[in-house]
Parts: sequence; C-alpha cells; structure tokens
Amino acid sequence: MSDIIRRDPRAEWIARNRLHPLHAAMQPAQHSWMGPNGVIRKNLHGIGFIGPNGIKRIDRSGAQQGGAVKRSAAVEVQLPLHQVPAPAFYISVVPDMVGGRLSSHDRDLLGLAHQLAGTDGAVLAVVFGEHKESAFETAGVDRLLVLEGDEFSGYAPEQRVQGLRAVDNQFSPRHWLLPDSRSGGGELGRRFAAALGERPATRVWQVKDQQCIGRAGAGLQDLARPVARLILAAAECAEPVSETRHEALPVELSTSVARSLSRIEDLGAVAVDPGAIPMAEAEFIFSGGNGVKDWSLFHETAAALGATEGASRVAVDDGFMARDRQVGASGTWVTARVYVAVGISGAIQHLQGIGACDKVVAINLDPGCDMIKRADLSVIGESAEILQALIEAVAAYRNEAKRDAA
Repeated sequence: MSDIIRRDPRAEWIARNRLHPLHAAMQPAQHSWMGPNGVIRKNLHGIGFIGPNGIKRIDRSGAQQGGAVKRSAAVEVQLPLHQVPAPAFYISVVPDMVGGRLSSHDRDLLGLAHQLAGTDGAVLAVVFGEHKESAFETAGVDRLLVLEGDEFSGYAPEQRVQGLRAVDNQFSPRHWLLPDSRSGGGELGRRFAAALGERPATRVWQVKDQQCIGRAGAGLQDLARPVARLILAAAECAEPVSETRHEALPVELSTSVARSLSRIEDLGAVAVDPGAIPMAEAEFIFSGGNGVKDWSLFHETAAALGATEGASRVAVDDGFMARDRQVGASGTWVTARVYVAVGISGAIQHLQGIGACDKVVAINLDPGCDMIKRADLSVIGESAEILQALIEAVAAYRNEAKRDAA
C-alpha cells in the first residue's frame, strides 16, 4: 500500500462550515455521551469500541482507515433532490463542454439559469456530441438534451445553429444562456442570435432586478439593459449550484435536425509547443516552486504531460525559471482548466493568480500549507518520487494505448 497521504479539502471545508447542508453528516460519530443522571453512556455498536471481552469492533467496509473514520460527503449523505415534474417554462443552457466536461464557466452559467428558472421553470442543458461528464445532476441540470451525430463534431458552428433552432422550435425556452468565452460559446451565441434576429446581451456578469449588467468600454464600464432572451454570460456571473441534486432527465427532439450546407471545413486541431503558449491562455499548467529540488526531472515531467510550465515567484527569483513563467498577482493571472502546483506553499499573491483555475492539484510535503487547502486534489510526499512515478505512469499508459491501436 502506498505511504502517500491523500486529503479531501472539500470534505474538510464542509466539516468546518456549519451552514453547509452536509455539515452534520461530516461530523465524526459520537462514541460516548452523558445521560440525564450523569452516567457516561457508550455506543456499543460504534467502530473502535472495545467490549467486555477485550474485542474491538473493526469496520471492514473500507470506510475506516488508520483508526479514524474517513469522512466523505458523496458516501455518507445525498444532496436534497430538486424536481420539476411539469415545467412551466425552460431556461436553455449551451455549455462549452471543453474536453467533454463542464468547466467552471459552464457551472456558473447553470447557476445563473437556476436564478432565472425559479421554482416553476426547468433548466435544459443542450450538449453536442459525446461527452465525459457524469455530474450533470449536481451541476443543476433538470433536463438533458444530447444532440449526437458526426455533423456536430469538431468545428461546425453552422450545423450547431441549426440544432439550436430545432430546440428553440420545440421547447420555446424563455431564455437562452451561452458562455461568452473563447472556447466556442461566444461565437456560437452571436451566430445563433443573428439566425433568430435577436439582439443578445453580451459579456453579462450579473442579472438583477430584471436587468442584465454587462461589461462595456473595453471592460472599464458597465452596461445595463432589460433581461434579454439570449444572454452571453461571462465567468463568475452567478454562484454555481452546490446544495441541491437535480434529475437531469434525458429528452429528445421530436424532429430531425436539417443539415446545413457547410461553408467551413474543419481540418482538425493543430499541434503546438506547450512552451510557446502564453501563460494566460494555457489550459494545463505544471508549476514549480521552492520545494522542487530536481528541476531537470520537473522539466521532464512537464514534457511527458504536455503541459505549459509555470513557477512561483521564489523559483523565478532564484533563477530556475524565466520571469514570464511567474504565476500570481505579481506575475500572470491564469485561467487553466488544470493547474498542478509542485512544491508551492501558496502565498496569497500566488493563490490570487490561480483563483480562476478549474482544478488545482497540489504536491507538497507540508499537509498544512495554504496550497493544500486550496487544492481540489492533494498528494503529500517527496516531489521527486511522485514526479518519477508520474512519468512512469504516463509512459505505461501510452504504451498500452499503442498496443490497443495495433
């Protein structure tokens, strides 16, 4: 068994937050308490209780590890189910689904959709092609419509507009929400608005009091207008859904989507050097700090993963990385989908710079550092050993993929 200690920062945060609906379930089981007559009573069936014969109760289900009960929100309790049996109207959301999964921008959009839906409406998510997402229920999707077909794969904005028009004809949503992003949502939303002959509300960062508030004047001013039917929302436009579980019932179109005469030919993705990608645009960043002792191994791991290299201010000041690779408030603010921090303790300036990253993975020897608290996944151990194991795992995965392809 591995000696690496893994923590669940989200479970620890819920255990500290008494206002969270899962807080009670995250508390350790009570083994003893004082009765009304002052007598100490013990839970005879509790895990770890030693009976009169000296026999200790052992949990063989895997929930106990290292003599302590492992607390997990996903196992111990289910979020309350939000159901809309007969929706009065729909709020349609078209997420970017970069890499086949919901991004933080998509989840913010679903949170905004639930603000507009209230208690009578349902959130309808429209997804193109195959996806890898398995958490539509906890993200706030009431109805899920997957438009499958080769015509929707790749870069096909004209065909996707045809699909959205078919959805609009059948469900007549009260509002359409798309992410105003560079991942396709901004362009698709503007094309769809032109097809419908409507004026969209763009770069919206807040919807309040029947007003859409969006950025204008190169982001230096706010523009307020009545809530439009088609909204292109910016990141952090609303709080994502986190306290309810939804049905995500599958729905289908009653008619087939007409094929459009495409004037665009998709030639596929172009391979680029990860080191040439600007830090602000990189989706996968492998960042090193003061805890990295073998920088050649660090560079080898980043190359094996195909990640863009980054660094903390300490690593840059020590001359291990160039100044344009510095991440943080005093360097570059990044919006990566995955950010791996190796040997970075987590100064406040660095945490500010990675605040918009979707997933943060921390590798560190100190289980109490701020980066571990911020991370979605933490690995406690020596960085050199972990990086070497990571290189070997990537090599084994690629060799197996080659054998399967052959």
